[in-house]
Amino acid sequence: MKITGAGAAAIATLLALALLPWVTNDYYVGLGARIMIYALFALSLQLLVGEAGLVSLGHAAPFGIGAYAAALLSPASSAGPLLPLLAAAMGGGAAYALATGALALRTRGVYFIMVTLAFAQMAYYVFHDTKLGGGSDGAYLYFRPELAPGGLQPFDLTDTATFHFFVLACLALAWAFLARLRRSPFGAALAGIRINEQRMRAAGYSTFPYKLAAYTVGGALAGLAGFLFALKDGFVTPELFAWEQSGLVLLMVILGGMARPGGAVAGAAALVLMQELFQSEAVFGDYARHWHLPMGMTIILLVALLPRGLAGLTDGATAARASRRQRHAEGVDPIC
Repeated sequence: MKITGAGAAAIATLLALALLPWVTNDYYVGLGARIMIYALFALSLQLLVGEAGLVSLGHAAPFGIGAYAAALLSPASSAGPLLPLLAAAMGGGAAYALATGALALRTRGVYFIMVTLAFAQMAYYVFHDTKLGGGSDGAYLYFRPELAPGGLQPFDLTDTATFHFFVLACLALAWAFLARLRRSPFGAALAGIRINEQRMRAAGYSTFPYKLAAYTVGGALAGLAGFLFALKDGFVTPELFAWEQSGLVLLMVILGGMARPGGAVAGAAALVLMQELFQSEAVFGDYARHWHLPMGMTIILLVALLPRGLAGLTDGATAARASRRQRHAEGVDPIC
């Protein structure tokens, strides 16, 4: 299998994350887990934006549903079963996406964006203004779930390093699944819909089921990311449904590069690290309270300088290698 520059960077990133528990302390291991959770969240949206051409501003809703599923379905006095809770989180995200997508996908363009935002805000107010999930105060997850088949416990998610590897495994599996999906006939159909939906319809494709399936898969993966987020923080609030959360993950995809899954991972890492840097009082002192200003300026600068996103940084190296291979095949030596 041919590995592209972006693919090599993704593999290197996964290896670096795998080594993190052995080379640093628990704080940075936790930061790495946070980056991976947001990377998974961004990957779920990149499937919609980059592969199907569906720009959603309500993707926080399945993320929040996954988080609340972990908190509300877990016992208050003991650890809950991992696999049923995981299935409930992903199933909840998928069910929300299926139900709302069946209506939202009948619109296009800015109308689709507004409908997805409206559905997410409805979900926000359901959890914020009612006693479901503790209202505006949120809910606690007191015990991380456990996997104990037959009374055996192969790993303990309360351990920081173990939880880190569990999140890494979820991210790697999601990456592999989406890579396989893109190479499948389903992925080819999504690409065709993104490029020219009218032509796909003229060719005999019913585009609505493809878009709804992609929207549902994206919701399931967002639910998984929300589930992991709840396990990490042990606390969930209605703010997980807010439009700012949807805007944040969309910004991750745009900053990293919408056309590539690696861009979603890079964008998530960049935003989390920038936020961590600009909020650091050790670096910026009292100015850290105004962290939004330098972070916004940095994002504007990156978008202006990198129109293809962070993933586009590999384009130059890839093009140079291709040019060298072509010259070598033609027997032409480069002029130094």
